[in-house]
Amino acid sequence: MTTISPADVGVGPDGANPAAAPAILARQEARESAARTYARSLPIVPVEAAGCWIVGADGRRYLDFLAGAGTLAVGHNHPAVVEEIERVLRSGAPLHALDIATPEKDAFTEELVRDLPPGLREDPKLLFCGPTGADAVEAALKLAQTVTGRHNVLAFTGAYHGMTSGALAVTGKVAVKEPLPVTGAVVRLPFPYPYRCPFGVGGAASAEISASYVERLLDDSCGGITSPAAMILEPVQGEGGVIPAPDAWLRAMRELTTRRGIPLILDEVQTGVGRTGTFWACERAGVVPDMLVMSKAIGGGLPLAIVAYRAELDTWAPGAHAGTFRGNQLAMAAGRATLELVRTQALAERSAVTGERLLTGLREIARGRVFIGDVRGRGLMLGLEVVSAEAAPDQIGARPADPRLASAIRSECLARGLIIELGGREDSVLRLLPPLTVTDDEADLALEILAESVTAATEQAE
Repeated sequence: MTTISPADVGVGPDGANPAAAPAILARQEARESAARTYARSLPIVPVEAAGCWIVGADGRRYLDFLAGAGTLAVGHNHPAVVEEIERVLRSGAPLHALDIATPEKDAFTEELVRDLPPGLREDPKLLFCGPTGADAVEAALKLAQTVTGRHNVLAFTGAYHGMTSGALAVTGKVAVKEPLPVTGAVVRLPFPYPYRCPFGVGGAASAEISASYVERLLDDSCGGITSPAAMILEPVQGEGGVIPAPDAWLRAMRELTTRRGIPLILDEVQTGVGRTGTFWACERAGVVPDMLVMSKAIGGGLPLAIVAYRAELDTWAPGAHAGTFRGNQLAMAAGRATLELVRTQALAERSAVTGERLLTGLREIARGRVFIGDVRGRGLMLGLEVVSAEAAPDQIGARPADPRLASAIRSECLARGLIIELGGREDSVLRLLPPLTVTDDEADLALEILAESVTAATEQAE
């Protein structure tokens, strides 16, 4: 493995074959579905990776602040993770085991239960779903409906829970839902979003009004909502634009669901395993869910999805939810190593510290730039909302999104060797999701590249 350092960003490795990249990309475009996403905005061909760095077939090195959309908690090819994968491969152990017990699964389960939030770790049940977070969301919704005998689900504006039928029903993005038939009975509730407050007030009042609205709506005998099977939410909305749920609001959702006997499902597919500065994002608010949905980092970079839930909810009949690839032994080995690293090396705490360093730098970049409407995030889950400087602000000071400028900034970052992605309304939020192992030097380099890219993109737009 090539050793990559900040000084090497954008520099081609010896023996690289830049001519190979265009041909590979052309074949991908000719053969793969129009549904591909990251490949469109990141026209690179990774051939080697370590930590926060990727080497492309184009002969360049890239600082990766996407990290598999938050999947690579300890970066690319961490030696401890690779060693575990190689150990299993050399051992002759079965790589496919359905839901049968194996030593690898047992070791992973022991580590996972140890790392669950207090209040859930004492007596949990685990459902191995696999291979994606959407499948775990589907399972959690099905379990809630099975337990309660109800069908309605409470979900929030801005939410992203996956692209399968049930997960898509509780997802907020209209564009991916419009061409499809309506599935599932979903009641959409306003998520507190201070910059674009759904109530037009902004600030802390956004969360207070949201909590009051949800409670009054559920208690209104003429509100039109039959008793819900579950409430599902993300402690920090990721694809929705890096919008943290205020702690008090999250506690209010827990209190009102508990009082009404509504199972609370927390989707921590992207926020879990140290990403937001605590091992699980819900721990910051002291909230214990009835069900915790996990994927991404939980498999150490390999496909794995799990629901952890309170034991008294375990009313499944055998085979009520199944999946061929729920026994991914390599993912369990890689996941156990990743969970252990995050725990023993205090990477969640490191995420909080490095995240604050990045947040400070992002605020400095935003200073005096009207086209950056908001800077926000938790830990190493950060976002800058790009807006139109020419448009008039609304009554709470929010300007319309500027997806064209956001896309131009992303492109300038890539040209300078920094990988970031977009999310939020109209894909106008620049999102930073580096590995938890990112160093101070790498964080500072990313800020330097981003600042240069913002300047270049705005100069070109003039």
